[in-house]
Amino acid sequence: MRQLAAYAAVARAASFTAAAAQMHVSQSSLSRAVADLERLLGAQLLERDTRNVQLTAAGVEALRIAEQIVNAHRAGMKELRRFLLGESGTVAVATLPSVAAVLLPRVITQFRTQRPQVAVRILDGLERSVLDRVLSGDADFAITTVGRPSDQLEQRPLVHDRFVAVLPPHHPLTERAEVSWEDLAREPFLAVGRDSSVRRLTDAAFAQVDAHTEPAAEAGSIATVGGLVAAGLGVSALPALVLPLTGTGQVTCRPLVAPAVNRRLDIALRTRRTLPLAAHHLLETLDALRDQGHELPDGVAWSE
Repeated sequence: MRQLAAYAAVARAASFTAAAAQMHVSQSSLSRAVADLERLLGAQLLERDTRNVQLTAAGVEALRIAEQIVNAHRAGMKELRRFLLGESGTVAVATLPSVAAVLLPRVITQFRTQRPQVAVRILDGLERSVLDRVLSGDADFAITTVGRPSDQLEQRPLVHDRFVAVLPPHHPLTERAEVSWEDLAREPFLAVGRDSSVRRLTDAAFAQVDAHTEPAAEAGSIATVGGLVAAGLGVSALPALVLPLTGTGQVTCRPLVAPAVNRRLDIALRTRRTLPLAAHHLLETLDALRDQGHELPDGVAWSE
């Protein structure tokens, strides 16, 4: 690369003296670099006399190729510097659908205002697949529930949301200010699929009050569960952050008590992995919104 840059400078200036001044090197070192390139190519690129430098036919073609290579190298190094400074590249975030739809849009908007050349790739899925994305390196970090702590993951509390009873319109339980888990257990219960973190938490809550209810129906999608509730087929229990995903059907929500159950969402990172600077900046944006007390939906709060 040094030889190509030296040759391109001499060929454009048609002078070793002028090119040496432009590159801030000695004329002798410039001459050696060009001579080394000619030996490497096995062709004479320049015709020299005491006053003039002229390009041979091979020199004309070599100048065209050299400028392409030198310019591509400079552009590539500039892009690499931007990446290393966190000003370009892609940040991959693995997360639950509710976080992707409700919490992240504001974060990404503010982040890209500051770093418009950085793309954000959202990998949404259920808890296990989200954590697997981080462990495999597909995602830089995750925002999710973490069922079992792992020495492969570092966790940072982010937000928590409270479970609420999700009821059909005009259901008798809507007349109450609060609903208990035992109340729900007496109704046809519409559950989220067994591979969801929501299901793990609702099963644990029912077990806590010794109410081992068998779901009347279950679905993998929050929107499907919301639609079934709106149609009057039963009741459900969902954390507050997922409520915007219940669809267009009309449902009524009431706080769940005895016990009050909160779902904790953490930032999860693979231990002993250095984050790209762009991913670090996205986490800083998230922390800034928390420090500023950015408003969250009802029933959702920042964790300390």
